[in-house]
This record gives sequence, C-alpha cells and structure tokens, in this order.
Amino acid sequence: MSATFATYPSLAGKTVFVTGGASGIGAEIVTAFAAQGAKVGFVDLDAAASAALAEKLGGAVAFEICDLRDIDALRAAFAALRETLGPAGVLVNNAARDDRHDWRDTTADYFDDRIATNLRHMFFAIQAVAPDMIEAGGGAIINMGSNSWWEAGGGFPAYATAKAAVHGLTRTMARDLGDHRIRVNTVVPGWIMTERQKELWVTPEAIEKHRERQCLPDLIEPVYVARMVVFLASDDAAMCSANNYMVEAGSI
Repeated sequence: MSATFATYPSLAGKTVFVTGGASGIGAEIVTAFAAQGAKVGFVDLDAAASAALAEKLGGAVAFEICDLRDIDALRAAFAALRETLGPAGVLVNNAARDDRHDWRDTTADYFDDRIATNLRHMFFAIQAVAPDMIEAGGGAIINMGSNSWWEAGGGFPAYATAKAAVHGLTRTMARDLGDHRIRVNTVVPGWIMTERQKELWVTPEAIEKHRERQCLPDLIEPVYVARMVVFLASDDAAMCSANNYMVEAGSI
C-alpha cells in the first residue's frame, strides 16, 4: 500500500523533542518531522540505533543518550537539546516498552519499573518543556497511548495500567496548559508492525486473528502513527486538544 503524505508549512523550522526516537514508531516520528523541515532532537537509551538514525537522516537531527527512568538525566538531556536546537515548540512523549509479564509473578519493584518506563517520564518531560512553550505563546504535546487496554488485552497488566493512565495525564495537562494555547493530545496506536513486534510476537496465526478484529484489511505500518503525530503538531490541528486520536484500522 502506497500513500502520498501532506506537508505542513507550520512545522518548518519548529523545534521538536521526541522521546524514544531511535527505533520503531519513534524513528518514524523523528523521520517525519525532519522531512517537514523541523529541527528535531530525540532521546533514547540505545546509542548505536540513535547514531544510525542520525547518520541516515544526514545530520538533520540531534540526539542525547538517556535512561528516561532517571528524571534528572531526562532533564539534562532536554537541556542539552535546547542548547543545540532552541526551546521545544513540540513534544512527543513516545518512549515505552510493552514487555509481557504475568500478573502472578509481578513484584512491586517490577510494577514500579514499568510505571517509570511507560508513564512517569511523560509528566516530567512536559514539566521540562512547558515553561518555554508558555513563554512562546503556545505549543503542542503528543502523548503515545495504546489500544491494548481499550481492547482489554492481557499479559501485561503494569504496561496496560500505565498506558491507560496516559489518557488521564493528557486530559488534565490539556486543562492546565490550555490557557497558554498549549495543546495536549493522545495518539492511540493499534498493533503496529515495528521490527520489535515482528521479531517477538508476529505469527501467521496472530496476524490472521488480528485482521478479523480490524475493519481495514491492511496491517498498520509505523509511518501511519507518525503521520497522525505530525498532523497534531501542526497548526492544522490548532483546535484539537484533550482528546484521543486512534490509529488502529478500526480494531475492535
């Protein structure tokens, strides 16, 4: 399936920060913003993948290596990107890991680590960039959700809990920041065919079962999530805030 994508003039020259930008959906988001002429900075824990993406994009992006569970490290990484690219007008809270775990074996420490990996850093990333957006008179924040809990998916209770909480974070921060013309939204991917998914969980049987749940027959590539993110960051979405935007092919 091929598609022709839109260009958004409002994103040219815009500074964009992306968490978890080195691979998967995050890499597609970084690539999409770079193609719009934005100044893109991303943070990730994978140094090799980060360097490879930056090289692929020909130096059009900057990155910092950071474990987002360490909030002081996150703040330092964002400060370094700000020094290089200027203050962020767009934040994409993308970083997460959908590691499977059985509820019977989940310890308190593991649960807390999943919350730190999939939720906590989103709030502190917002806290780090919002003052500059307020000073600039507006901005856009996109948090990455998941339809796993909408579908009552099992096998990862701490992950699903964190992803459900993303929607609460979006709604409350949209209210708190809305007077400053800062828009906060959630993008909700379905089962996206990243390399990680293909390596770990994609089987012919699983794909067939999943197709039956989608209204559309095509599997979802990461680029389609990136396109929704780019739209929500643009001025075309100026009146969109506090909402969920599904990219799941009508999955039920």
